[in-house]
Amino acid sequence: MYAFHVYNLIYNRSANLQLSFIFGIFTPMAKLINLELFQRFFRSGQVGGFLLLIFVTISLLIANTASKESFEAFLQTKLGFASINYTILSWINDALMAIFFLLVGLEIKRELVEGELSSIKSAALPVIAALGGMLVPALIYTCFNNNAETAGGWGIPMATDIAFALAIIAMLGKSVPTSLKIFLAALAIVDDLGAILVIAIFYTNQIHFEYLAMAAGIALLLSCLNHFGVKNLLFYLIPGIFLWYFIHHSGIHATVAGVILAFTIPTNETNVLSPLEKLEHGLTVPVNYVIMPIFALANTNITFQKEMISGLISPLGLGVIMGLFVGKTIGVTFFSWLAVKLKWAHLPTGASWKHILGLGMLAGIGFTMSIFIALLSFNDVLHVSEAKFAILTASVLSGVVGFLFLKSVKKV
Repeated sequence: MYAFHVYNLIYNRSANLQLSFIFGIFTPMAKLINLELFQRFFRSGQVGGFLLLIFVTISLLIANTASKESFEAFLQTKLGFASINYTILSWINDALMAIFFLLVGLEIKRELVEGELSSIKSAALPVIAALGGMLVPALIYTCFNNNAETAGGWGIPMATDIAFALAIIAMLGKSVPTSLKIFLAALAIVDDLGAILVIAIFYTNQIHFEYLAMAAGIALLLSCLNHFGVKNLLFYLIPGIFLWYFIHHSGIHATVAGVILAFTIPTNETNVLSPLEKLEHGLTVPVNYVIMPIFALANTNITFQKEMISGLISPLGLGVIMGLFVGKTIGVTFFSWLAVKLKWAHLPTGASWKHILGLGMLAGIGFTMSIFIALLSFNDVLHVSEAKFAILTASVLSGVVGFLFLKSVKKV
């Protein structure tokens, strides 16, 4: 854990340097603000959460004004060359989000090696909780939509939006134990990987196994570099670009490349700063303050229609809302309780069952991945619109209730 403290020290110094630069430009404003207070706020991660919410609001406003069509046209503009010629929206969702998943994967690996997930029982809990958080929502949705034309949307409430869920818990600051944030990140990673697997098996028309084989070859190469002690990050990042390309062309969601790459980058349990910690440090600021706001701006552009209101009480709407808000809460909490009761796992350090319950609520923030699955599930435009509005409603409900509940829970 000492290495983690060294990492935090370096990160804090870097944040101070960045703040000094910012305030050097805006000197008059800087004199009006308590610099020390702002520094603590900046380092806490809450700034990233607030930025995300601001850009969500901006995106919703754009989608419901005259700027909607021009903004959508902009997102569909193609950039690139030859076979790497994708829309701006695709670059954001497939490339930038792969960098986000790379950062989260690095954090999870560090915790597996030297932190909260370093024991089998600690690591088992988020995996089992994520399994419950996928099965129960899918079952609830199926109960509402059995034999209906919307039955194919059972995968919609299975996904947790890792970006928004982590942003909400970051806004809680020290109100919740750090171990709970790591637990949520691990749960959301497993959840999203599960959702990607569901998409690959049930919602993908074709998987290109030749590209998948090449991606497996790159992953094997990266694992060998780790095994032989190669520490130069360029030897991982350059093959990582090819890994992303091959996975993207295989038909599987390209963001999984970020997680695979993260788990091949070397780290250690000593006080020497590892390549993993260096990369994690370098990605923290651009991901939290650039990539995630851009992601929110591009993906929250839902145009409200009057048909959406009645759609909330349709089998589709109820299946999504009950699946995400109720199903996630029950699934995560019950499966966690079962794992601890059977002594397969134990609670995160400093966390209580109330914390797990609140975290289950936050897991109901489905949003981006849920919307993506909805687009794959239905051909009918009205069904897609109803699903989007139900997802937004359930996600807001889960986020607000989960935040307020966890804010009221005292640390153990």
